[in-house]
Amino acid sequence: MRVADWAATRDTLHMWIQIIGKIRMAVAPTVNHWWHVTPYPTARGLTTSPVPYREGASDIEFDFLDHRLHLRTSDGGSSAIALEPKPVATFYLETFEALAALGLQPQIHAIPNEVEIAIPFADDHKNKSYDGEAARLFWQQLSQAERVLGRFRSEFVGKASPVHFFWGAMDLAYTRFSGRVAPAHPGGVPNCPPAVMQEGYSHELASFGFWPGGRSRFGGTARTGCWASLSGPAAGGVTAEQVKRRSWSRP
Repeated sequence: MRVADWAATRDTLHMWIQIIGKIRMAVAPTVNHWWHVTPYPTARGLTTSPVPYREGASDIEFDFLDHRLHLRTSDGGSSAIALEPKPVATFYLETFEALAALGLQPQIHAIPNEVEIAIPFADDHKNKSYDGEAARLFWQQLSQAERVLGRFRSEFVGKASPVHFFWGAMDLAYTRFSGRVAPAHPGGVPNCPPAVMQEGYSHELASFGFWPGGRSRFGGTARTGCWASLSGPAAGGVTAEQVKRRSWSRP
């Protein structure tokens, strides 16, 4: 998709997914390289997958077919929020009210990360667009990209990440590791503490993924969704600040 065709929805959805990703981060056991914070594509959208809840589990799923956010617990509790044009502040309030009704009270850092302008979720009345068809097409892109990355992942026997969605940069990624410790990442990502990047890039890696386009934290802009890869640290002349892209669709 062309970024210009769904930019307002993209920006709003990015914030919504950050909220849900931060909830996962607050309740899931910590995993190296921040693997515990990521949602995963499903047959209908994106899910936190099951995370601890009392003596059982809970999950949250974006359904981009029926355009609902589903909140469920293993003791039979459930709630749903409509995905429709609404400010981020409203989505944030509705989500935490639904969680409280289910007996969940996660504590999150309620300010977005990895964006230049970080408006606290509770105060964000700027981002309020939702084009359901654009959201559905975005999810379908993620679904197809997951199939490709999953096949690619199956060919590697070393340490490798799941295929998962990082809500900071809004990309579906898969990463391979050499096993060697890497120099400390210098940081510099907007509204993201250096320690976060240092944990993510603590070991030599090569990462591959799909990104919906826009302005990259690594510099430059893509007009459409695209494939991306990077290495960290420098490897063969490529650094973590140099991203090679191949267009997902025609420019």
